[in-house]
Amino acid sequence: MPADRGGVGRYVDSLVAALDADGAAISVVCQPRDVELYAGLAPHGRIVPAAESTATRTARLTWEQTTLPRLVRRLGVDVVHSPHYTMPLASRAASVVTLHDATFFTDPVLHSSVKARFFRTWTQTALRRADVCIVPSEATAHELERVAQTGPAHVEVVHHGVDEERFHVPSPEEMRAARAAIGVGSTPYVAFLGALEPRKNVPALIRGFARAVADLSEPPALVLAGQPGWDRQVEAALESVPYRLRVIRAGYLPFDTLSGFLGSSELVAYPSLGEGFGLPVLEAMASGACVLTTRRLALPEVGGDAVAYCGVGAGDVAAALRELLDDPARRSRLASAAQRRAKDFSWCATAEGHREAYAKAAHAARAAA
Repeated sequence: MPADRGGVGRYVDSLVAALDADGAAISVVCQPRDVELYAGLAPHGRIVPAAESTATRTARLTWEQTTLPRLVRRLGVDVVHSPHYTMPLASRAASVVTLHDATFFTDPVLHSSVKARFFRTWTQTALRRADVCIVPSEATAHELERVAQTGPAHVEVVHHGVDEERFHVPSPEEMRAARAAIGVGSTPYVAFLGALEPRKNVPALIRGFARAVADLSEPPALVLAGQPGWDRQVEAALESVPYRLRVIRAGYLPFDTLSGFLGSSELVAYPSLGEGFGLPVLEAMASGACVLTTRRLALPEVGGDAVAYCGVGAGDVAAALRELLDDPARRSRLASAAQRRAKDFSWCATAEGHREAYAKAAHAARAAA
């Protein structure tokens, strides 16, 4: 697991903590650097450090296929949950695999060619070999059924949750700390949180933002927070922004600043081309932000009627941004609705769904033995 937790990292960390709190008997196999982290997240669990390097994808896959099955036998576990597409093929324990989205099939150009081939292969393998596959949304289940020719029999939909301790309506002190961290002072800003990868559609956001605020005498800033990605169009879009407009690349922000960053914004813009779930949208909703996103894949499943929607083109983004910036009352109504809707998603419920999937996998494995 990367040291800087993105969406998958937050899923794993939050799920582990929720399973432990729910009384599940769990063993967490992790990299040595994460032992202390998971010991804190799962104080009743068994934390097992991997004895060999898993720093690269090749090393992780080799370890998963050779060492992990032996470790599973030694630990005597009943179900192995692999949280990110791949799974140990030689393990005799029941198997559960999380498949986060289907965009490797539906939109392969949004990923590097090597990555797309790798995850298509493992998605199909998991759908054939795992006892249960977990997906985070109905949209992902439907897409996988359509593109991977799989039936829904062993695919379980379990929504992600939101950490209300980390993502909540921020206090004035949290807002000031976040503003200091991104260097905006008292300037209003539009926020984006996510990796700068093609799927997030950041170039359209940058160009749409520039169009939306070009004629304002005191335009807000645009703040892009998240890990650097491989979207080569971001730089070109930034170069096209007029000098008088301010776009800030804040990079990776510590967890304790995220609620203040999202909740202190005029609105959070997330014009993604498609998400298996859309955790940043939910986290922004829980932080009391007005959210603008798209209707692609699972995003309406998360946002419902509590967020604003736009198309994926720069012109679509510009029109929706300007409409929201010109209407503070609507932004306030959406922010309140979003905060209420976010309470429907909890990691406690996610843990319950996973425990049901584990039981189903164990039963299927016993029946097949």
